[in-house]
Amino acid sequence: MNDLSPVLLIFVIIVGIWLMNSIKILREYERGVIFRLGRLLSEPKGPGLIFVFAPVDRMVRISLRIDTLEVPAQDVVTRDNVTVKVNAVIYFRVIDPRLAVVEVTNFQYATSQLAQTTLRSVLGEVDLDGLLGQREKLNVRLQSILDQHTSTWGVKVTMVEVKQVDLSEQMIRVLARQAEAERERRAKIIHAEGEYTAAEKLAMAAEVIQKQPAALQLRYLQTLVEIGAEKNTTIVFPLPLDILTSLGRALERVGSGGTPGTENPKT
Repeated sequence: MNDLSPVLLIFVIIVGIWLMNSIKILREYERGVIFRLGRLLSEPKGPGLIFVFAPVDRMVRISLRIDTLEVPAQDVVTRDNVTVKVNAVIYFRVIDPRLAVVEVTNFQYATSQLAQTTLRSVLGEVDLDGLLGQREKLNVRLQSILDQHTSTWGVKVTMVEVKQVDLSEQMIRVLARQAEAERERRAKIIHAEGEYTAAEKLAMAAEVIQKQPAALQLRYLQTLVEIGAEKNTTIVFPLPLDILTSLGRALERVGSGGTPGTENPKT
C-alpha cells in the first residue's frame, strides 16, 4: 500500500489538472461549438460554465455580436462607361454557430470576398447618376443579395453602406462643367419666364391706361418723384403731354389751311 500511494497521488493530481483544464467559461455573447470524437454535437454550448473534456472534445468559440467588415476600394465600371473607385462597409453577425463552423472554412474571409464581387457586379449595372443619387436603394439591394448567399453559412448581413465614391480629376471637371451648364440653363429659363410675366403685366397696365388717360399723367408724375429722390444732378423739365397734343393739332390746322402770305385764287 505504501508503494502505491505516490502513484495514486500522482494520478489524482493529473486527473485534477485535467479536470481544471476541462472547465471553460463562455461570455454571454459567445457560444462553443463542440466536436466530440470528430462528430458535431447537436447544440452549441454556453454561455457560462461548461466542460470540454480534451482530447475527446474540441471546442470552437464563435461570437454572436455584430461585426464590421470593410470592403477595400473596388474599381467599378458603371453602365455609362465611367470608371470609379468604390468602398463599402458591411455589418453582419452569426445566427447559427454550427453552420458558421461546418459549412465554411472562414466565414469572415468568405463574406469579404463575396462582398467585393457583389459590389462590382451590382454597381456596374447602374449609371453614374444612379450611383451618386440612389445610395439607399443600392445599399438595400447589396444587403439583400449578400444576406441571401450568407444565410447558408449561418451569417446574417444586417446592413451594407457604400462609404465613398472616388472619381478621377478629369471626370470631376466634366461634372463641374455639366453642373454649370445646367445652372445656366435654369437661369435662362427663369429669366425668360420673368420677361414673359412682365410683358403680360405691361399689357394689362396698357389696357387700364387706355381706358383712363389720366393714369398716364399720374404715372409720369410718379416717375419724376422717383428720379428726384435719388439726389442726383440730373435736371428734369416736366412737359405735360397735353401741350404736345395741342401743338400737334395746331400744326395740322396750319398745314391744312395753306401757307401764310399766299393769295386766295377765288378772290
